[in-house]
Amino acid sequence: MLPRIAVIGCGPTGLYTLKGLVASTTPLSITIFEAEGEPGKGTPYHPDINDPAMLSNIPSIEFPALTETLVQWLERQSDLDLARLAIAREAIDGREFYPRVVLGEYMRDQFLALVAIGARNGHAIEVLERHRVTDIALQADDIRLKVERADGSHLDAVYEHVVMATGHNWPESTEIRPGYFVSPWPATALGAIGTVPVGILGTSLSAIDALMTVATARGAFCFDAAGDLQYQPAPDTEGFHVTMMSRKGLLPEADFYCPLPYETPKVCTVEAVDALIATGRHDLLNDVFELFRQEILAADPEYADRIGLSQLNVESFAPAYYAERTQSDPFVWAATNLAETQYNRERRYTVPWRYAILITHEVVARVVNHLDETDLKRFHRYFKGIFIDDYATVPLMSIRRLLALRCAGKLDILKLGEGYEISEKGVARGVAVTVGGERHVFDAFIDATGQETLSATDLPFPTLVAQGGVRRSATPKAGALMAEDGSVEMVRTGGIDIDDLYRPKLSAPLCDRLYCAAISFLLHKQPFVQGITSACEIGETVSAAILSDVDTEGRVPLFQLSA
Repeated sequence: MLPRIAVIGCGPTGLYTLKGLVASTTPLSITIFEAEGEPGKGTPYHPDINDPAMLSNIPSIEFPALTETLVQWLERQSDLDLARLAIAREAIDGREFYPRVVLGEYMRDQFLALVAIGARNGHAIEVLERHRVTDIALQADDIRLKVERADGSHLDAVYEHVVMATGHNWPESTEIRPGYFVSPWPATALGAIGTVPVGILGTSLSAIDALMTVATARGAFCFDAAGDLQYQPAPDTEGFHVTMMSRKGLLPEADFYCPLPYETPKVCTVEAVDALIATGRHDLLNDVFELFRQEILAADPEYADRIGLSQLNVESFAPAYYAERTQSDPFVWAATNLAETQYNRERRYTVPWRYAILITHEVVARVVNHLDETDLKRFHRYFKGIFIDDYATVPLMSIRRLLALRCAGKLDILKLGEGYEISEKGVARGVAVTVGGERHVFDAFIDATGQETLSATDLPFPTLVAQGGVRRSATPKAGALMAEDGSVEMVRTGGIDIDDLYRPKLSAPLCDRLYCAAISFLLHKQPFVQGITSACEIGETVSAAILSDVDTEGRVPLFQLSA
């Protein structure tokens, strides 16, 4: 009997897991469960979820190849298909950004190719679309799944390995009150918004996605005779206006040119951070910040001097980092940053300090699992956002669209600060937002702040939760000292407690071949896990772990007991 493996979800993480599995020389039985139709596209790239105007924030050069690169796939498409995708053949480029739905088409095609490769390699692959896994039960030697079919009937099945690649966790109902949307997805739900004042909570790519959906439904972007992008409102849309809002009131910056793959840091290196971890201490954040500070100083002394880097610490770096942007009008800054970025791209010039932050974010992330309670809170509150702001830049076209909407009088930015209130009291639809005593009323309001970190109790599998085997992640208590037996007093935090192979750490003698590859449950201890590259890394790790277990005569331990 072939080793039985189930993959729950066939978005990017499921795809890269499948890629690793089908490369095995040992025949496998692989069942893929996908709640939606067309497995392979995934929620962030599915045409039923996303508007064609939504752009991905990963250039094709950074998209890890499946059976071929994204550029190779685009180049072999017919002229008719490229026209359908609204892509000019001469514009295909490794550093170009494409609509989310285009990436969905690519991944769907790659999924079908992987299934075909798997069949040729002797694997038995069953693809069950519109099958939703509703429960997971860990047993002594295997894992039982309960699955709901499209017709409402159910099936039970048992597997030796189960990969939980369920991706993002969005609410089933988007409009929870009249005019109040808790997510920009599915984009079709936003079609209910009329020609009214719209508020969008957030200014990052998710918020820009929401903005593009409502804006393209009420007008069109076009280039004028000078080659500048303009927004032309549709007739009778005078009442349509959008206000994006966030605590800082800042827009993301344009994707900057840099060498790929990443260069190796000079000071804040893997070896240096691992040496700190090896000390066994848990109050490591100040030491890691010092490595980070020295990295920026080595890369860009002029920038270090400009922001007074020598006098900064974990708490004060962010205010210095944002100082110039916060003192400028966000649209003026966006226009200036866009011009600078375009100029640097043409010269293939990389801004040293930006790149220093970019190449150190994954190195700094290595220490997060080892921080104590106090330093973990400091990291999340003061330090994490710097890296996210630096790597979560957006396509240049997204900035051009924001500026076009601003010029058309259709877009404002509202800085919320800390003391603001969002309330539905006194409004029939949407919300009222009060900032500094001023009340702003929006007939439609979209929360576009992105995926929240979920914990073990948020798992949508009641038996798995009731078993108590899957625990919330933990971190050493502040000031905790190691006992004689090597134990350290721990404090439960968010997310799911997993090992290096993405297996939940179990507190009961149950099968340990469940792999938690769902990003929403990993964010607390892996704060920079995001997007396609993370999906690839997770899929590679999980598939390698499964193949190691399958191909090893001495099986890995079935039980993993808590310390």
